[in-house]
Amino acid sequence: MDLSSFLRPNAVRVMAGTASKKRLFQDLGDIAQAVYGLGAAATVDALQERETLGPTGVGHGVALPHARLHGLDKVAGIFIRLEKPLDFDAVDRQPVDLIFALFAPKDSGVEHLKALAVVSRTLRDEATRAKLRQNTDPAALHAVLTGSQASQAA
Repeated sequence: MDLSSFLRPNAVRVMAGTASKKRLFQDLGDIAQAVYGLGAAATVDALQERETLGPTGVGHGVALPHARLHGLDKVAGIFIRLEKPLDFDAVDRQPVDLIFALFAPKDSGVEHLKALAVVSRTLRDEATRAKLRQNTDPAALHAVLTGSQASQAA
């Protein structure tokens, strides 16, 4: 599975910062609606419901919020780089500034897990995280995210 198959260029954003995790989820819902046609409120609810199972801040300033949604026919992603890190209850207790939200069809099985693994592997790479933090152009961020897979596969 290729990251570019579920991350559209217009789903990559740079934001100054956000006041809370709840506000971030609202921003993700708005982006999901604008880019993928998903219901913003349903998206926010699904993200918050998943977060109650355990925080999705995975460490090193990275969060991977994810949810399964009705009305989606394939995996979809949104990437946000925050200029001001946000407390996200991450496992290492560090604030997050790199957020990759992943949405999958309600009845998806292994595709959701494969996509989550690809995103996790991409953002686990220290050099990739550094490149993402050095860029403020969404097109460059998309290129870093989708290009890093090709270099890891080689």
